[in-house]
Amino acid sequence: MPETPPPHDAPPQAFGSVDEVAERLAAHGYIADQRLATTVFLQTRLDKPVLLEGPAGVGKTELAKTLAAATGRRLLRLQCYEGQDESKALYEWDYGKQLLYTQMLRDKIGDLTADAPDVASAVRRIEEQDSVFFSDRFLAPRPLLEAVRGEQPAVLLIDEVDRADEALEAVLLECLAEYQVSVPEIGTYTAKVPPYVVLTSNNTRDLSAALKRRCLHLFLDYPDAARELEIVRAKDTGLPEATARHLVRVVRGLRELQLRKNPSISETVDWARTLAVLGVDELDPAVLADTANVVLKYERDLNRALDVLPRLVDPNRTLPEPAHHHDGHGHHHGHRHDDHHHDGHHHGPGHGQPDEVDGREVRAAMDRQGRHDKGYYGAPGPGPTLRPSPGGGQGARAFAAIARRRTD
Repeated sequence: MPETPPPHDAPPQAFGSVDEVAERLAAHGYIADQRLATTVFLQTRLDKPVLLEGPAGVGKTELAKTLAAATGRRLLRLQCYEGQDESKALYEWDYGKQLLYTQMLRDKIGDLTADAPDVASAVRRIEEQDSVFFSDRFLAPRPLLEAVRGEQPAVLLIDEVDRADEALEAVLLECLAEYQVSVPEIGTYTAKVPPYVVLTSNNTRDLSAALKRRCLHLFLDYPDAARELEIVRAKDTGLPEATARHLVRVVRGLRELQLRKNPSISETVDWARTLAVLGVDELDPAVLADTANVVLKYERDLNRALDVLPRLVDPNRTLPEPAHHHDGHGHHHGHRHDDHHHDGHHHGPGHGQPDEVDGREVRAAMDRQGRHDKGYYGAPGPGPTLRPSPGGGQGARAFAAIARRRTD
């Protein structure tokens, strides 16, 4: 059955079908499943932003980059962070340029006010020239305004929107709903060609219902084994096929551990390239232990993984139970993956009882602020500890001493 041709008013490089989305993204090295390809297709046809949520390293940011490459649009990126104000997202006035022009036109301004009878009249005459100094030539656009008023179609990436303050989130609403930006001194800019907008979130905080209502929504999780292997294969890592398949199984086993940071897809690719550079044709625990720092970025995560790497390489190997971890955390495995959960067995190190912890709840707990103390980061330490109860510090004791003196 022939595909339905795109409408005549669609941009020349618009997608004609869901299958075409997957094919063109794959041509640029991004392997999308049917659900993701469908979401992208709807985004381009409905002119709606798409909000991608999920753990770090599953391809949210990379999708926006690949979408720009596949459609021939320029990529504009707004990287969100705490304390960011709207001027960094929308626009700023180029005050230096305004001051320079004022100095250059000083004589002309003097002529304009020379015959003014009083100061008030001179000020009114200068005010009448405001439109000269508050115009497009002095406007410094930031990503949101640039995406709206630019002549060239764009893909606007609003990265890690959950890191931004709620005030900036409110600023986004007008842009996302109407593809327009209002500049009080000039007027309202409306996009001639609506940008493709991709918002990403790592779920460090809940986003407002108003923001989510304006977007298509998709939760991206770690892919199943077959698709992760396909991604590794698409990146031309140089690792033999059988070794790459074995490596994917090992990485997925590491994600079953309760790590501070799970290995991302891009880190799986990096590990495959690392092993290819070393000329590895067959995985063994020693070479994986020597290179595990490519995917594990915390010392305690690395120590925990070293205990189980031999078992992940060879599930039939019998190992003694690790005895040197005293951090109070059990090795619970809450993730379920398509390539091994049907058999009803949990392949955890030394566990005979099935684990009923939900994987998404485990990941959410890992991102909870204040979960780890300073001793966690860097060298091995005691890990999470109980915080001292408020009111018992030096400030509280000083306040109590003052109160006693007053009562005396």
